Amino acid sequence: MAKRRTSDEAWMVFWASLLSPLYLGEVDAKETARFLRQLAGEEHLFPDGTRRKPSLSTLRRKWKKLRQGGPRALQRKTRSDRGTVRKGRRSLIERAIELKKDQARRSSVVINHILKVESKQEIPKSTLYRHLKQAGATRQKLGIVSQPVRGRWTRDRSNALWVGDFEDGPRVIAGDQVVKTHLSAFIDCHSRYVVAARYYLRENLDVLVDTLLQAWSEHGSSREIYVDNAKVYHSRALKLASMATGTRVRYRKVRDPAGGGLIESFFRTVQSQFEAEVRAHSTLTLEKLNQGFSAWLAIGYHQTIHSEIRETPRDRYERDRLPRRHVDLGEIAAYFHQRVQRTVHRVYCDVQLHGKFYRVDTRLRGDRIEVRYDPFERPLETVLLYDPKTDVYLGKGVLHDRPVDPQQVPAPAKPERPKFDYVEMLIDEHRQQLDREARGLDYLAAMSHADRRWPFTEFVQRLASRLGKSGGMSAFSGSELETLHRFYLRHSRLTAVLVDRAVEAAAAPTITDVLFQLQLLLEEERSE
Repeated sequence: MAKRRTSDEAWMVFWASLLSPLYLGEVDAKETARFLRQLAGEEHLFPDGTRRKPSLSTLRRKWKKLRQGGPRALQRKTRSDRGTVRKGRRSLIERAIELKKDQARRSSVVINHILKVESKQEIPKSTLYRHLKQAGATRQKLGIVSQPVRGRWTRDRSNALWVGDFEDGPRVIAGDQVVKTHLSAFIDCHSRYVVAARYYLRENLDVLVDTLLQAWSEHGSSREIYVDNAKVYHSRALKLASMATGTRVRYRKVRDPAGGGLIESFFRTVQSQFEAEVRAHSTLTLEKLNQGFSAWLAIGYHQTIHSEIRETPRDRYERDRLPRRHVDLGEIAAYFHQRVQRTVHRVYCDVQLHGKFYRVDTRLRGDRIEVRYDPFERPLETVLLYDPKTDVYLGKGVLHDRPVDPQQVPAPAKPERPKFDYVEMLIDEHRQQLDREARGLDYLAAMSHADRRWPFTEFVQRLASRLGKSGGMSAFSGSELETLHRFYLRHSRLTAVLVDRAVEAAAAPTITDVLFQLQLLLEEERSE
């Protein structure tokens, strides 16, 4: 990631965070002027490490940009001398590290006092801490720690607070290899209902964003999310997207795993009730693993009485839900476009990304460029190219085949298959439950002499056909069938014509995009 862009985004996050009470509606619009005057009268730590008061005119200008264009409008212009090293700074930092190691409890105020007496210079607090941390000279690194006072996260309504985290999962077959999986999940604090969870082959920002977007798509945005302090959760994209949805991000304290006890308890339940059966079974594919997990969530977790809340997570979640807050996924996904730097190959004139090659303009041969792409686009056919120093657009990179010597990997040994297939039983039971509920709704609709309700099975088969999937209901995974069934229960006026129109209007041939378009079409019908 280019230093110039990182610094620009730091300023964008700073101004957005400072003005977030206005943007999120926590301050009444009539109190805007008073709130800005209050900010102008207070000192703040700026991204350049200095403490000062922002001018009222600057705050008014920044608030106007944020109000009219969202967080992206706060992009700050880069200074021409950014990135240069100041003379004498290295010796000053080394002296500060020496003073800290000499007395581990010595504060930044005392260190700067000594530096000012010795050399007439000081180091901003944030800059000082960064260098002390890199040198292993912080209180924590030097062994000066204290036991925290424990509290417990709780909320009175569903969708007020979601807790998210990663956990190592069982191994699966991917091609001709056996690889480890990672479970990414978000759980509602009040009801213990899992709003989104899925196994992935990696543990990074793309996985986190995919899980969070699934939760936002199905349940709307929560008031707050509580996540680990890992680097992946501190991405500026996550902070800006959360602000755009009106969601406050809270972080677990560094090296304090006890703060995430609620989701850790859920992971232990998954390991003992679901993964224990999976690990005893022959190694599954990732798709089969997620099908079984979705079925277990629906049957073995959400409908089982929780030992702490004394009722099922599903019942408590549905009863105490806050009003749904809609999320425009098209707008939010733009915050998560990934940016990486690559050097254009001198012979093939292409760049490599995730094991694939993208041909670029021959004039860029040998140049260092920045590649920007949508991590959720599947397959990824094109990428955008920029100059990492000037941020000038250089064109597109197009996916192409380039000869690569294949690696010979031995096929994994197949473990003995257990006599009882627990995962397959879960999937079958889940599908039978969906069929029973769908048939029950069709019968009630017919008896009421109202408009005959379109059967759930025909709805799913029509959608599969329009999306180019063969097999009807079997074309979808367990989690996809559950999502379709919940949508079907909420909307009684579904028709084949509406499904066809929704598929044609969808930005991509995915269930999320099609259901979003269906919802818009149904709202248009109700308003007419």
